Amino acid sequence: MASQNWPLWLRFVLLVGVIGLASGASLLAYRYYTRPVTLSVAVGSIDGEAAKAMSAIASRLVSTNAPVRLKVIDSGTALEAASAFSAGKADLAVVRGDAGDLSQAQAVVVVSHVVVLIIAPPGSPIDSIDKLKGRRVGVIGGDANSKIVDVLSREFGLDRAKVFKDIALPDARRAIQSKEVSALLVVIPLAGKYLSLVRDFFQQGGSKALPVLVPIESAGAIAQAERAYESFDVPKGTLRGSPPVPEDDLTTLRASLYLVAHKKLSADLITSLTVTIMKVRRELLAEDPIFAQITAPSTDQDAYLPLHPGAAAVYNSTQQSFMDEYGNWIYLTPMALGGAATLLAAAWKFLGLGQPATGQGPLDSLYALGRLIRKAATEAELADVEEEIDGILNAQRTKSAGGDENAVDDATLNVAAHRLEGLIHDRRNMLARKPAIVSAA
Repeated sequence: MASQNWPLWLRFVLLVGVIGLASGASLLAYRYYTRPVTLSVAVGSIDGEAAKAMSAIASRLVSTNAPVRLKVIDSGTALEAASAFSAGKADLAVVRGDAGDLSQAQAVVVVSHVVVLIIAPPGSPIDSIDKLKGRRVGVIGGDANSKIVDVLSREFGLDRAKVFKDIALPDARRAIQSKEVSALLVVIPLAGKYLSLVRDFFQQGGSKALPVLVPIESAGAIAQAERAYESFDVPKGTLRGSPPVPEDDLTTLRASLYLVAHKKLSADLITSLTVTIMKVRRELLAEDPIFAQITAPSTDQDAYLPLHPGAAAVYNSTQQSFMDEYGNWIYLTPMALGGAATLLAAAWKFLGLGQPATGQGPLDSLYALGRLIRKAATEAELADVEEEIDGILNAQRTKSAGGDENAVDDATLNVAAHRLEGLIHDRRNMLARKPAIVSAA
């Protein structure tokens, strides 16, 4: 092997360099494979609460070192978030089922349910949608609620342009007090902060100062025609407990607020995201009860918004088993260890460790004695050589008898010994003839 002629220090430096390069490449590959994946998520709401809630989830994912991270993009409204998602500007989006183009969207979780509430001021004679004809209804949320306005206009024969008017959130209380509008239409989660906001739109007083909730009696028929909605009964006393508002369960419409993912995202990635969100949801409940509304979407095959395959694996408990997930590692690890052992053996051999030094073997020693024999000038020197030959032969035979694999076989030793004996014999004859030759001269 040519490398055995290199100095030991050079071989050692080369080996350390190779190991360093291999270790660095392996570390980089491991860091690349295990690095957290960051997904952009578009959110929006008129009060900014959607972005705050999603930012809280994103922060918790960072603090728990989750494999998936979120980059929150505040788009202003849910409709604009849906537009950003459909334009490919975000991997995920928090959108209402009735807003925007969701042809490329697949559901991951239901973030919340939003309920359609039509509320008239205290003492108002409006107790049904038919009585909204000829009156003004302020719509809080503008474009985000345009579809529900269209649905109600068609269902109840309302003139959309004359009945419904967009009202900004800060102007809602003023519009009611100035009688600019006769009622408000809001679409909100039934959570404490939103119900408190609605109550503040109306003056509070005695039993005659209670706001009036207007039912949507044909909610069931609307839900069958418009699958983005479902019929929902607002529980008694939701808006106010004593006296209760509403006085009894009130029929209306409800829509879902989804976290959707683009269908091109891998199933494994969305599985990790779904598991992580459902886990941090439990941890965030202590900070804000609204996180309790995060639930699983419908797993039915004919659901309005289809489940992403990665999320479906979580909800249907079809995630990979231990052997499915780690079977390849179990199979490949012994092969990798065998390869590592081979590399270590090659490195050991490359360094020449544990091998006899070049020129120090018994045969080399015997062949070196041949030069001494040819230069011997006296019988005594030849006798010393014979003793050294005997010592080498005895040592090798002792090793062979002890089972040492490094011992030279007897046949090879005999050939070398016979050759040296011949040289000694010839040298003795030459030394014996030398005095006679000198005398004759």
